Amino acid sequence: MKALVVDDSLTIRRIVIKALNLVGIKDATEAGDGAEAVSAVNDNDFDVILLDWNMPKMSGIDTLIAIRQAGKKTPVIMVTTEAEKSRVIEAIKSGANEYLIKPFSPDQLAEKVKSVLPAVAPS
Repeated sequence: MKALVVDDSLTIRRIVIKALNLVGIKDATEAGDGAEAVSAVNDNDFDVILLDWNMPKMSGIDTLIAIRQAGKKTPVIMVTTEAEKSRVIEAIKSGANEYLIKPFSPDQLAEKVKSVLPAVAPS
């Protein structure tokens, strides 16, 4: 299993990667902004994408839209501080499969990953 972790915060990327390890996803590619993420998605196949909303250069929602417009069906989990219901609805309508609000526990992240990738190992 291979994941793409997209967040402008190195600390958050490390936390997400550590949580992914708990569910058996050991192969993670990092992107610091949406533009890097779109490039990574165009060049690689991922099993899941964990995507922050608020980033420089290209927001997470714009990144999500670009990924979907490129025809990519990879499950996307928005991992963000954006907790308003309207934001959640916007993300889902734009193609997000799941939504996780920061701060989160490793178990919460694991549950979201398992919901979009039933084949991952139990935590």
